[in-house]
Amino acid sequence: MNLRQLAEHLQLSQTTVSRALNGYPEVSEDTRQRVIRAARELNYSPNSRAKGLATGRSMAIGHVIPVSDRHQMVNPVFGDFIAGAGEVYAASGYDMVMSLVGEAGEEDLYRSIRARGNVDGMVVHGPRLDDCRIALLNDLGMPFVVHGRATRIEAPYAWVDSNSERAFERATNHLLDLGHRRIALVNGHEDMDFAWRRRLGYETALAARGLAPDPATMCAGEMTELYGHEVARRLLEGPEPPTAFLVSSLIAAIGVRRAAQDLGLAPGRDVSIVTHDDDLGYMKNGADVPIFTATRSSVRDAGRHAAQMLLSMIAAPQAPRPTRLMEAEFILGASTGPAPI
Repeated sequence: MNLRQLAEHLQLSQTTVSRALNGYPEVSEDTRQRVIRAARELNYSPNSRAKGLATGRSMAIGHVIPVSDRHQMVNPVFGDFIAGAGEVYAASGYDMVMSLVGEAGEEDLYRSIRARGNVDGMVVHGPRLDDCRIALLNDLGMPFVVHGRATRIEAPYAWVDSNSERAFERATNHLLDLGHRRIALVNGHEDMDFAWRRRLGYETALAARGLAPDPATMCAGEMTELYGHEVARRLLEGPEPPTAFLVSSLIAAIGVRRAAQDLGLAPGRDVSIVTHDDDLGYMKNGADVPIFTATRSSVRDAGRHAAQMLLSMIAAPQAPRPTRLMEAEFILGASTGPAPI
């Protein structure tokens, strides 16, 4: 299928379809989504080399993946984000260029990418509170979108994020309404912006009820199943075990549930668990009845939004830098119940 046939199928002009696929801001969001959906369903694939010659662009988007022993970006969440972004790139004739780098080499890599000119824009992953990559990319004049935010950065930049603070405030209030007062927070590394915001939401809810957070029940680390299991096992076997857990990852929550079951505790009856669910494509939170009560925000949708925003910035470099805050759903599952007496 070519552009003319796609336009005829949609009963739109070829110009409108082309501009929708390339992220031009004058195309409405409803039309853009309709065009992208049809392009995907009909297997329309623009010739990226021809488009590059016509536009003077590389027709590629870069993703730099920082990898370290402390924080692995190569994880299921990253994979779902890339899947969502990739749908938009493919429909718009863009390729994706991914680079793995140690955290110490990120600055040099970004400068090298800019000098080579082999991508038209970048997506920044895993922002920290005071992330230096934002100032660097602004200085380099490279169009970019951040998946998340960097609280301590005042310079303008484009971002798409889930409202982690509001989500965890709501989740904590749910547990407080059920009578829980000793609520453990099993969080990610708190120099990462999302984890800091989730802790802030947790503390805000406690403070509104006149409760002080207990540092002994607040944990931060790499969000693996083993981490969730070890933290929960240690706390549940302690002198003052929590009656509920608020967890920053579905993967870590599986470890928390395993620890509770190891000790003969039934989730939802003897101990409650609320987690954040990124709505991963291959790791669903149950079928008809959710396993976990959760705050849910699709990371695949975030990938789609980030890609659309970046393509619009490439198409219209002088336009204001867009931002998007996604509100998380609150999903009631089988893992929460009244605090045990």
